[in-house]
Amino acid sequence: MEYGGKTVFGASVGVMMLETRFPRIHGDIANACTWPFPLHYRIVRGASPHRVVRERANGLLDGFVEAAQDLVFHGADGLTTNCGFLSLMQDKIKNAVGVPVVTSSLMQVPAVNAMLPTDQRAGVITISKEHLTEDHLNAAGVPLDTPIVGTEGGREFSRKILEDLPEIDFALCRMDLLDAARELTSSHDDVGAIVLECTNMVPYAADIRKMTGLPVYSIYTLVCWLQSGLIPRRFPHQLDDPVHSGG
Repeated sequence: MEYGGKTVFGASVGVMMLETRFPRIHGDIANACTWPFPLHYRIVRGASPHRVVRERANGLLDGFVEAAQDLVFHGADGLTTNCGFLSLMQDKIKNAVGVPVVTSSLMQVPAVNAMLPTDQRAGVITISKEHLTEDHLNAAGVPLDTPIVGTEGGREFSRKILEDLPEIDFALCRMDLLDAARELTSSHDDVGAIVLECTNMVPYAADIRKMTGLPVYSIYTLVCWLQSGLIPRRFPHQLDDPVHSGG
């Protein structure tokens, strides 16, 4: 017997998207080819990177809640966003939809800290250290003394994304991210892992890992973890009856 209740099947995670025009390469959350499973996407009109990062997403809560509810209506069992600064909306959105919600990659920081030796901690790379406030950190459960480095002083990455420009030199973006990682690890010798706040930083995670030798966590690792709980893998020869299959 099969049961319905949804409009769209097979895509368990929904993404509340900022309204942007800058290009999205493989690895970016908004490039659908990035993911090993299908996603739902909904654009929140008026949610520009400038407004969300530099203006604390003022006036956008209703739009994000509406997008979240629409994603769940169409079949999403869990939700995320494409900006780590939306941690400010975590409680409002999760209480409005009744499904698991992870608004920000920063929510991984407590778990990463728990994995590391007691003399190490996670460090964060963000698109704008200036605008990442205590409110954002508290909403994501991030300790306020967490080492944080921003890319806003770089060549390309922060400016092109925050100003939502239609052309980006991704080679320069890579250099900006590597510079930030180098600054983070050289300034804080107790950093044992790196969490990337910005969802557009995922394409550079492997290069950061290679250069620093440290584990790197991002929106990609968070959403893959979320999805793995929403649709647990069924293993070969697994029986439908959990009692007779040993658990």
